Amino acid sequence: MLYDDKYLTDNEFLSHLHKDRSLVMQLNSLVEGDQEFRSVSQKLGKRSSMLHIMVLLKFIGSYGNEAALAKQGLMLGISKGAVNHYVRWACNAILKNREQVIKWPSIEEQQNISGRIMKAHGFANCIGLIDSTLFPLDFAPMVNGEDYYTRKGDYAIKRLVICDDAVRITWLKWGGQAVSTTTTSGQIVRSI
Repeated sequence: MLYDDKYLTDNEFLSHLHKDRSLVMQLNSLVEGDQEFRSVSQKLGKRSSMLHIMVLLKFIGSYGNEAALAKQGLMLGISKGAVNHYVRWACNAILKNREQVIKWPSIEEQQNISGRIMKAHGFANCIGLIDSTLFPLDFAPMVNGEDYYTRKGDYAIKRLVICDDAVRITWLKWGGQAVSTTTTSGQIVRSI
């Protein structure tokens, strides 16, 4: 499915996994040797890290009935119980690398980024672009479910991201606690 453009065209691949093939392969190369994908005997498991990454991307990019474990498993050829495990293992492997890929820019990088943003968009002293969104959940988590309740009457995980002008993530926060996207002039956000 990943390499065969006859099975899924580039547009179909993008529609299902919400990322193009090259980005999915790049993400996989970051985590493919991780312990999360090894069996109890410390050998690589039967399923590749690529399948774990694809399950994760399909899962977090789905909403409502499309996010049902049985539907996810059917599309990717695994059981609905395995979907849960694959999502957790892929997340664990990716999060182990967050310090490698999510970095607050150095002073020199900040000056370069600020100059590029000023030139392209006219914003002075800007070193990042900020966005917040919700990842919807089908039901409340069993632990502290009330923290995930939104003002719209459903449950979701909140995510706040700051990236530079080249769309490299420099700061990330997620979780059940409310995250404000309102910023004021001179407000500084520190890295995690």
